[in-house]
Amino acid sequence: MATSTADSIDRVADPWERQRYEPSHRAPLVLGDHDFTSVTDVVTGITLRPTPPLWYVAFSISLAMLSLLVVTTAYLFLTGVGVWGNNNTVGWGFPIINFVFWVGIGHAGTLISAILFLLRQNWRTGINRFAEAMTIFAVCCAAIFPGIHVGRIWLVLWLAPYPTELAMWPNARSPLFWDVFAVGTYATVSLLFWYMGMVPDLATLRDRAKSRVAQMLYGFFALGWNGSSRHWLRFEKAYLLLAALATPLVLSVHSVVSFDFATSQIPGWHTTIFPPYFVAGAVFGGFAMVLALAIPSRQWFGLHDLITPRHIDNMAKVMLATGLIVAYAYSVEFFTAWYSQHHYEQFVFMNRPLGPYWWAFWIMVTCNVAAPQLLWLPAVRRRIWFVFAIAVLVNVGMWFERFVIVVTSLHRDFLPSSWTLFAPTWVDLTMLVGSFGLFFTLFLLFCRFLPMVAMAEVKTVMPQAHGIEPPIRFDYQPGPDTPKELRRGHWFT
Repeated sequence: MATSTADSIDRVADPWERQRYEPSHRAPLVLGDHDFTSVTDVVTGITLRPTPPLWYVAFSISLAMLSLLVVTTAYLFLTGVGVWGNNNTVGWGFPIINFVFWVGIGHAGTLISAILFLLRQNWRTGINRFAEAMTIFAVCCAAIFPGIHVGRIWLVLWLAPYPTELAMWPNARSPLFWDVFAVGTYATVSLLFWYMGMVPDLATLRDRAKSRVAQMLYGFFALGWNGSSRHWLRFEKAYLLLAALATPLVLSVHSVVSFDFATSQIPGWHTTIFPPYFVAGAVFGGFAMVLALAIPSRQWFGLHDLITPRHIDNMAKVMLATGLIVAYAYSVEFFTAWYSQHHYEQFVFMNRPLGPYWWAFWIMVTCNVAAPQLLWLPAVRRRIWFVFAIAVLVNVGMWFERFVIVVTSLHRDFLPSSWTLFAPTWVDLTMLVGSFGLFFTLFLLFCRFLPMVAMAEVKTVMPQAHGIEPPIRFDYQPGPDTPKELRRGHWFT
């Protein structure tokens, strides 16, 4: 029977099933009988073919959501910040919650593209373009809310660090002032990193485009790329330098955002663990958003061979690891409040699970702590739509984490006479929906007009790039002597 089992395993064409039973074998990063030309055909075919009708449907929905943001923002400017649910106690409401949420979403792009690139993790090649694009779009969504939160938008120039005759300089000790430089630098470097990685692929689209207008546009942004050795040498140096610059930003930017809270004296905010806690949460939520974008995209655009279950399994493992860090941070907060023997701090942390906003706290714990524990099971990680559902729950939980941090720390402060509840208005809710509309509108435009997968980088991890011919593949059909464990879960098709 042992010989029969070994023979059956040798006949398994499914590389993921083979990896389970032969640890020395690793599932490839590109599936199918692909060569360099077929990879180019798959990716460029999405961009250069006629627009599918379903894209118009999705774009119309996201554009309608974006219109909500435009209309409600105009209404806010004409009427004033009183249209929000903010009050004297909860002065920070949905705008700051949304800002911190979107900044956190934007962090996984730099992690996947920059840090994994420096660590030579080849599995990044299939999903790094999604992550880099997500970073840019999330930062665009985040940048809206601090500007409109100042209320008098026509005086937002006062936030700029320039001298005036009135000597009205911004307060350099305020973390809100640091955000301008942190987020601005992060957005600039991330945009350059994303664009630099696309230059060879834009040249490929230039050479394959049939329309003269498309050829001119792609050619303009390809910067005269001709694929020579000199161009590749300069490209690789520039890409490496940008990755080295972007790496410390992953750790610094959301640490600076956490200082918005940690440098205050409000119980529940004044904590030294906020910088690593926020960074881990940003990576956690960012990977969840990458999964939430990549899984439907590989289904709708036929990218199964380039975004493989190995990519999804690795991202699920990273999401599980960072989720454990977030769960540990939650528990440390409660331990610190108990150990401090400070009655204000203890009240805040008892008020979160037992107070009037108990439902928000337990949604946060369920989505961010309980749901990711299912990823310990390989059977769950193999079922891609289960991973997608968990990723969506994590994104919901990360938004509620920001809600809990902001609202439950403010609505009951030091004086019971000033206690009051926060309730979002229709303007708050529509602006939240509208920010998702902006995000998905930009993402759909990216999917339609730019290469969704980094073709040049995917080709570097294929066997042909190293002078190795790929093995001949054949369809695996379980026979009567096939062990029972090899019959289960052929999810790879």
